[in-house]
Amino acid sequence: MSSNANHRAKAVLPPAKLHGTQAGCYAPGVISVRVLAFGILKDIFKESPISFELPVNSTVSDLLAALNARLDSPIPAGIAIGVNAEFAHASQTLSDGDEVALLPPVSGGCTDGGHDESSDVFAALTFEPIDAADLLARSKKGDDGAAVVFDGVVRNQTRGRQVLFLDYETYEPMASRQLELLAREALQRFRVRHISVVHRLGRMEIGESSIVIVVASAHRAEAFDACRWLIDTIKKRVPIWKKETFLDGTCWADGEPFPDDISIPAP
Repeated sequence: MSSNANHRAKAVLPPAKLHGTQAGCYAPGVISVRVLAFGILKDIFKESPISFELPVNSTVSDLLAALNARLDSPIPAGIAIGVNAEFAHASQTLSDGDEVALLPPVSGGCTDGGHDESSDVFAALTFEPIDAADLLARSKKGDDGAAVVFDGVVRNQTRGRQVLFLDYETYEPMASRQLELLAREALQRFRVRHISVVHRLGRMEIGESSIVIVVASAHRAEAFDACRWLIDTIKKRVPIWKKETFLDGTCWADGEPFPDDISIPAP
């Protein structure tokens, strides 16, 4: 971020004022964290990322309370927090230099690498169109009795409003890790042979695929169950947000609530 951008961010949300310190200057007993806001929270913060100063031994809850005291609109309840790309609880103590991501409920749905046919899991984010047929062909093998595909497609209307296009954004370090972890959990939970999952980011037009999941297994029941569980869980846990552009306006899609184990109550 440029020095001008940093100046604008501090003008919108000034760092916590501590005894004997000046904004942007390090002092004993003070830590500085980098705060990132995503999805609808970007509209509250106006600028992201920002640097924020706190006393040593401050927790996630302390940070949220300090941010709320300086915002025009409060941070809503039910968000999740990522600290250095890992989900964090309200009581977690922060350290100097931590990166803290404020994550609103996700709206379903690393750069894309090559598909390794020898691996039991392939998970990727991409800004390029997803070739569902190619992903299926690369995922199934001769000893599979079933290959189930979920292809999430951009539709032309939402709740009666005509959709022109969608934009997906993400916290990439965390989303990449969560996609792979969830795919591996599904693999073990349902005892299938292989799972591929690719989620697209950026601008998407009507009819394009936003996410494609392929589950290959010896038996169809396990493949169906794994595919359904994986898409439902991705929509709740992976930090990816959808912005819808309609004929008559633009808004962030309402996300599904985070599970209780990662949801943070209002400060």
